[in-house]
Amino acid sequence: MARDLTQLELLQELAPVAEDNVNRHLSMAKEWHPHDYVPWDEGRNFAALGGVDWDIEQSQLDEVARAAMITNLLTEDNLPSYHREIAENFSQDGAWGTWVGRWTAEENRHGIVMRDYLVVTRAVDPVQLERFRMEHMTNGFASPADVMASQAGFLYSVAYVTFQELATRVSHRNTGKVCKDPIADRMLQRIAADENLHMIFYRNMCGAALDLAPDQALEAVTTILENFEMPGAGMPNFRRNGVLMAKNGIYDLRQHLEEVVQPVLRKWNIFDRTDFTARGEAARERLAAHLEELERQAAKFEEQRDRMLAREAKKREQAAAKASA
Repeated sequence: MARDLTQLELLQELAPVAEDNVNRHLSMAKEWHPHDYVPWDEGRNFAALGGVDWDIEQSQLDEVARAAMITNLLTEDNLPSYHREIAENFSQDGAWGTWVGRWTAEENRHGIVMRDYLVVTRAVDPVQLERFRMEHMTNGFASPADVMASQAGFLYSVAYVTFQELATRVSHRNTGKVCKDPIADRMLQRIAADENLHMIFYRNMCGAALDLAPDQALEAVTTILENFEMPGAGMPNFRRNGVLMAKNGIYDLRQHLEEVVQPVLRKWNIFDRTDFTARGEAARERLAAHLEELERQAAKFEEQRDRMLAREAKKREQAAAKASA
């Protein structure tokens, strides 16, 4: 049986692919500036400078939009943890080092622009937001690549960020829609475009790894999907906000399956490849079983959501009828 490639061997073998994809990214990435997406004329001082502190009546976002914006921003805030993960599992040399630095710089813009928008428009409580940021960043982030110790953590890392970047893109795009503010929507569409380019880099690297070490890479992909969690899973109120987001179509299991997982697996041609040994076939069977379970869970959630939304609609109708009586 062929031995697994080590972390160093994977990085060395894939270095030319990384260089090609860094150059591709740099040719496609568009320069943009956070200050162009913030309505500065809505800004005013808070009490510490003689103004007025935040009150919920000042927010133009509803509860769902506020929850989604806070969740998305806190996710972006934890960039130092993500940078450490990528730097440790990739390399500081050559194209790998260039990518780590460039990706970190681009991701940093997302937190900058979202925070500026939220504070200037008084969309959320800035005191609570700062407390949540402190708690979330202090706790940090441990990816499945850490939890599942491996001699080739690169494979786990690159598989995880492929799906995570695409999931984040979906979440940002749908959050922009529920904000019902063209400025917020434009801002989040811009962020989502970055996330898509990042996803393509990681997807191409993981695809190259599948060609290089099919069995080893597929085991990493399967394990990551079986244990997948969004990077914000440890933040304050994540479960509550996640339910609100899923209930209102921002990010739910159906979207995870059909807009994130399945398109990437099709791109890698996972279920039609013929280069797996018995080891890879076993991982593919596990993956197929996991997709069937995701489909079952998605259908169950949709049934529960539909019943819940119907009950809420009935309550609103009854309240309206009572008010008009």
